[in-house]
Amino acid sequence: MKILVTGGGGFLGKAVCARLLAAGHEVVSFSRTYHADLDVDQLQGDLRDYGTVSAAVAGRDAVVHCGAKAGQWGQTYEFYGTNVLGTDHVINACREHGVRRLVFTSSPSVVHNGQDLDGVDESAPYATHFPGNYPRTKAEAEKRVLAANSPGLATVALRPHLIWGPGDPHFLPRILSRARAGRMRLIGPPGKLIDTIYIDNAADAHLLAVERLEPGSPIAGRAYFLTQDDPHTADETLNALLAAAGLPPETRRVPFALAKLAATVVEGAYRLAAARSEPPLTRMVVDHGGTSHWFDISAARRDLGYHPKVSTEEGLRRLADHLSARERA
Repeated sequence: MKILVTGGGGFLGKAVCARLLAAGHEVVSFSRTYHADLDVDQLQGDLRDYGTVSAAVAGRDAVVHCGAKAGQWGQTYEFYGTNVLGTDHVINACREHGVRRLVFTSSPSVVHNGQDLDGVDESAPYATHFPGNYPRTKAEAEKRVLAANSPGLATVALRPHLIWGPGDPHFLPRILSRARAGRMRLIGPPGKLIDTIYIDNAADAHLLAVERLEPGSPIAGRAYFLTQDDPHTADETLNALLAAAGLPPETRRVPFALAKLAATVVEGAYRLAAARSEPPLTRMVVDHGGTSHWFDISAARRDLGYHPKVSTEEGLRRLADHLSARERA
């Protein structure tokens, strides 16, 4: 198939492009800037500009919509413009050009209300309040994608959870930076289980979705959680990532209520100051660090044929090798 990947220059987008290309598909990336390390044809444009989105979608058999504004802080209009209106543009361009397959990269944060999520499946409702603009706008975008499913355009939403691995520019660097600066703390009581997903497994799931999706197929109009299917405590997960970077384990702990209060105060101060930089502590960090969030991926196994080919242990070994090689370079 001829496939467009929005956000093809991002961490997940690059992995998806490589996986689709290896499977024999013709792949084009759409992102704001050119990426020299991306070995596919590239188009530059902004998701907020319908004209460039429409031109990129024209002539494709499928679109994988990975492009988004991620992050824990920022102006509402920035998140809404890219994540909601940008997704509207992708949907409308697919309709305009008769594209029959749209795979949307969503997030499990769309169902996270700040409470424990212990082994929930896709029947979990959308959250009614959100700690930040990213999950709020991703939830709205996912709703629009699934509502657009029709006999002419099949849509599916994938919810990969906490993607990590070699080359991660977001999740891991933030953790390592805090740890090296002595600002890392464990949040809340021990024993809270979380699950994650290794980058190659997330890319595999997108390939499976593209190849199984068509109007009227079992996955059309549905959302799917994606993880390693290997939950560990938040403490174990954090310290395994620190160990891969050669850093000592973290043992210091802050009560959940105190961390939540501190994050609320810090966010309020940053808003009053109209600060553009990200606060050192946010409610999103606290919610993710102090609650359980792992998911039942039975539906993805059944309908997508997904299973995590790279185990957590193998992923950590690959990550450690990557970080070690980077330090030696």
